[in-house]
Amino acid sequence: MKDEKNTLNVKVDTEGKVNEKQNEENPEEKAEKRKQHIKAEIIDWAKTLFLFCALPVIIFECFCFVARVPTGSMETTVPAGAQVLVTRCFNKDNLNRGDVVVFYNEELNLTLFKRCIGLPGDTVEFDGTGDVYINGEYYSEPYVSSYSDFEGSFTVPEDCYFFCGDNRGGSWDARLWNNPYINKENVKGKARFIFFPFDSIGPVK
Repeated sequence: MKDEKNTLNVKVDTEGKVNEKQNEENPEEKAEKRKQHIKAEIIDWAKTLFLFCALPVIIFECFCFVARVPTGSMETTVPAGAQVLVTRCFNKDNLNRGDVVVFYNEELNLTLFKRCIGLPGDTVEFDGTGDVYINGEYYSEPYVSSYSDFEGSFTVPEDCYFFCGDNRGGSWDARLWNNPYINKENVKGKARFIFFPFDSIGPVK
């Protein structure tokens, strides 16, 4: 019986030692796990940096930009000095009458900020009283903040637009340019949202 007990004890001790060896981590495996952990941390940081840094830059570069309105020609819709978010126009045939648009004027060599009044093929008439007629019909402009006694008629060519300021009495716009028509290729985008000054924050209407 004594020999049997000793034999049993030896087996238990031997198995315990074997289990301890199996539970010990191989140094190479430990180093590999640490390496994988560091790699995962770097990937997480890279995703965070992309989300908060690179992604906004890509969005602004490809889909929108910020424009500053230098004069009061669009008051009171957009005050002078306002910072406005503008979405880029990819389909430049898709402007609507009444859109507030940023475009490049080759004659003045300036990027301007005005409202689209005439579409390709439209005849825009100013009757000298402040009223506007498009294709012979009265065109309501509730956004206009001042009127002028300008009188004249314009027929917008194909692939072009006709732009005026909302501050009609104080705006140097298509009515007064030598070439009153802006080719669609010079359209940059539609004004969407004023974010400065703070008392004017809101969508551009």
